Amino acid sequence: MRLGMIGGMTHLLPLPAAVVPTGGSAELPPGTTVAGPAELVDAVRLALPVLDPRPAATGTIMVESAASLGAEAYTLEVTAQGVRITAGGRAGAFYAGQTLRQFLPDAAFRTVPRAGWTVPCGRVEDAPRFSWRGVHLDVARHFLPRREVLRMIDLMAVHKLNRLHLHLVDDQGWRVESRAHPRLHEVGSHRRRTLVSYYREEPVFDDVPHGGYYTLDDLAEIGAYARARAVTVVPEIDVPGHASAILAAYPELDARATGGRRPEPFHVLERWGISPAILSPLPGTIDFLTAVFEEILQALGETPYVHIGGDECVLDDWAASPEIVAFQAELGLAGPADLHAWFLRRLADVLAERGSRAVVWDEAFVSGMLRPDTVVMPWRGPGVARRAAAAGHDVVQTPVFPLYFDYAEAASEREPLAIGDTITVSDVAAFDPAPGSWTDSERERVLGAQFQLWSERLPDARAVDYRAWPRGCALAEVAWSGSAGPGFDARLEGHLGRLDALGVEYRPPAGPRPWQEGGTGRRRHRPGIVRVDEAMRHLEEMTHAADSTRPSM
Repeated sequence: MRLGMIGGMTHLLPLPAAVVPTGGSAELPPGTTVAGPAELVDAVRLALPVLDPRPAATGTIMVESAASLGAEAYTLEVTAQGVRITAGGRAGAFYAGQTLRQFLPDAAFRTVPRAGWTVPCGRVEDAPRFSWRGVHLDVARHFLPRREVLRMIDLMAVHKLNRLHLHLVDDQGWRVESRAHPRLHEVGSHRRRTLVSYYREEPVFDDVPHGGYYTLDDLAEIGAYARARAVTVVPEIDVPGHASAILAAYPELDARATGGRRPEPFHVLERWGISPAILSPLPGTIDFLTAVFEEILQALGETPYVHIGGDECVLDDWAASPEIVAFQAELGLAGPADLHAWFLRRLADVLAERGSRAVVWDEAFVSGMLRPDTVVMPWRGPGVARRAAAAGHDVVQTPVFPLYFDYAEAASEREPLAIGDTITVSDVAAFDPAPGSWTDSERERVLGAQFQLWSERLPDARAVDYRAWPRGCALAEVAWSGSAGPGFDARLEGHLGRLDALGVEYRPPAGPRPWQEGGTGRRRHRPGIVRVDEAMRHLEEMTHAADSTRPSM
């Protein structure tokens, strides 16, 4: 049974599968001992830093493994004699520790240990509904320092979110060191200025340089830090479009540069929107990107998924190049759309040879020819999501509505600038990643869901906090439990105290605090200019039109 308010075990979020209070309480003093298999003990200690738990031969907290449980599943039993955790794997033990942490007062989410804690007795049995519970963090448009990525991982761990999708590359910046192709970070990681005006307004730039990148050592640290907290990093190198930053560094990869032509060079883009910049699909580009993938995979360590983008590609320069058209004919392909699909499949083959599955945005599925094991992220809505699942692809739900958190929470001038209106906590809580109207086989293809933090209008970590939480709390519950459980609103209200203790500058349910408001300057929101319902309708129409011309698979 899923219960919302149970004795002293209130405000659990995400809500476990079954919670049974038994009455009474147990004491957990600082330096509480933890006993069991070393890997599981380490996971519990990491989840409960405020207790400063110590490994020992016997402990107040006993941890054991059970092969019958899934890797992320656990049982947690608190009695007057102590705590017993049974976990299917390291992740399960870590999540049991996170649930036990929520039995404690909000102060347990601060960094300084207290004199001791009293926890209510009871039993929890739990396992996630979906294996992919993600956060997409766009560090290409506005760079976030490594410390903020590590902090996001910590917040994900609190909410049992387990996939960090790092959008490392876009027209506005390249964000990872490359020793094989160093101009990528030397040239592509910074821009002279950034557009600060809004749709249909006269372009205005801030004239402030912006940039940054992660070294390969940074990436290794991020990967290890994430794995310890049951989070898998999914790096994204978005190709062949959105390529301005790449082409600013290596103009010889420009589709326009084929056949000995010398086009006007691209620069790292200073504005938002879709760019015509596109990589050449010729074999030299594949070799170039292969070297980059190898560097990233080696730095991150175990990387089961790599996102290769495939979205919003303007193919005009491919069609205008005699050399590319000849290459397309040599491959027996009918047109640029087929070549786009071939290019992405070739990269997916490269990744598969190195032990990683490719992930793509839904345009790549609409083009066709994907490897069967490629994961599709359908951002343009449930129609394309269902078609991808029906075609046999695993799907991670990423629709604009309600999972694009760069949209405002309210159509109000009090809000800080957002791309449009409106996505609320309630909208996210009502989302069903695997709708009952789908067939069983289609529903089985849904790996899970993730929320997207596109950063055109998220210039810093404070803005990210405001957009991510508490809507991210709702997505965490939906992705873990399958739906928002009983008493969600009340449990979320109680959970906000934990966010306060963690120092999260979230958006209060009643609206922004005075210093979070848009004000009257360039951060002022423009309600109603872009409505999410209208945007979704337009995107669905685009997808249906493209799908009608897609070759059979």
